[in-house]
Amino acid sequence: MRRIVLDTETTGLNPEQGHRVIEIGAVEIVNRRVTGRTFHTYLNPDREIDAGAVEVHGLTSDFLADKPRFPDVVAEFLDYIADAELVIHNAPFDVGFLNSELRRLDSGDNLRSHCLSVLDTLKMAKEIHPGQKNNLDALCRRYDVDNSGRAYHGALLDAQLLAEVYLAMTRGQESLAIESFLTPPPQSRHVGVVQGVKVFKASEADLAEHRAYLDKMAKDCGKTLAW
Repeated sequence: MRRIVLDTETTGLNPEQGHRVIEIGAVEIVNRRVTGRTFHTYLNPDREIDAGAVEVHGLTSDFLADKPRFPDVVAEFLDYIADAELVIHNAPFDVGFLNSELRRLDSGDNLRSHCLSVLDTLKMAKEIHPGQKNNLDALCRRYDVDNSGRAYHGALLDAQLLAEVYLAMTRGQESLAIESFLTPPPQSRHVGVVQGVKVFKASEADLAEHRAYLDKMAKDCGKTLAW
């Protein structure tokens, strides 16, 4: 499974009022591993940036004056997200802005026609942690993700933080999927057969990782686990 964790920064809050995307940052995850393959660009919006938005992301019109415009990068961006699930915190915001940029090209295009699906991690977090703060900073604290370098919002930095948060939030949910029997087991594991069924014994590294996971669960719930 290929996922793209994505974030944007904008000139304001509402694309229907003419506000534009000024930064796109994205991080690739393949088989639950961050690959290091990223997409990042600043964009010249050809309009002023709301003062409130500058206070959030620190991007000014002077800084963006020599940056490319959305039509200059759209082909590369759409190729990067092709056939992937997009993972976005508060997805309606970012999807709405990117669709607005695509509509400006008079192509009749939209973001969902280029990706497999869109996962909203804000919605997911609210379901897992109802009644609690679920913004990115709160989730970083909850899942021990270091966000000390986040003086301002930044699309690439926030995508990198969200990738770590997403993997922490979903730890255990996807690991239940067992590798295909057609895939040879790692050589470090011992393989036995019990009544015709292959048995893979956990290595010392597997056991250490399991113990660390249980310790993390105990810390998160504040209780000693029963197993």
